[in-house]
Amino acid sequence: MSEVIAEEGHALESTTVKIYRTATVVKGGRRFNFGALVVVGDRQGSVGIGYGKAPGVPAAIEKAQKVARKSLKAVTLQEGTLPHAITSRYGASVVKLLPAAPGTGVIAGATVRAVLELVGVRDCLTKSFGSNNEKNLVRAAFEGLSKLRTKEQIEALRQVDIGKTEVEKRLDVGRRFAPKTIAAPIPAKTTPVKSKPQKGGDKNSPKAGKSAPTAEDKVPDTAAEHEPTVPKPPDTPASPESPSP
Repeated sequence: MSEVIAEEGHALESTTVKIYRTATVVKGGRRFNFGALVVVGDRQGSVGIGYGKAPGVPAAIEKAQKVARKSLKAVTLQEGTLPHAITSRYGASVVKLLPAAPGTGVIAGATVRAVLELVGVRDCLTKSFGSNNEKNLVRAAFEGLSKLRTKEQIEALRQVDIGKTEVEKRLDVGRRFAPKTIAAPIPAKTTPVKSKPQKGGDKNSPKAGKSAPTAEDKVPDTAAEHEPTVPKPPDTPASPESPSP
């Protein structure tokens, strides 16, 4: 279950990993109490974990979120993956985190996945050993992420030149074989289809082969109506021919 928490600087996302229920036997029966294990992160390199207890589930989640916000830590990432492999232990649980090439995704169980996704990891391989207790796994993954260092930090600490790391080589290969963006296809030109006249249609509709009368055809010619008419001259009878002398 994911929930967005409004923070002053930026928005945090909260995920409830597990809900625990305990019962206390009293004189009147049993009294239940709940505990919530919560992971909080911004998916941009910050993550925190918290555990809270209360008589109700919502109150327990709220307490755990307050504890997780106080335990936020900045994690060093490299283009959506880890800068190097690391193994961390907490209690009887051991978690191994390995960087992966772009497009691999987060290969992990539900508990460790919640921590990696909320911190902003997109490509990572994981393996857990020992106990499967959720509290131990979350704590082991959290401790391992907090110990990550960049190549520059390690070079400054050891006073040596590391060169190109294996993670950088994998990232270069991933960029080389990444699918290129394909331009949107140009839509084909469509020609209008002339509708054929239907047989036995409306009688008032114009017949096939004849165009419908337009507005200009319907307007009477007023100039021709008001033109003055000139009377024709009467026909003169033909004069009889005079006889020749």
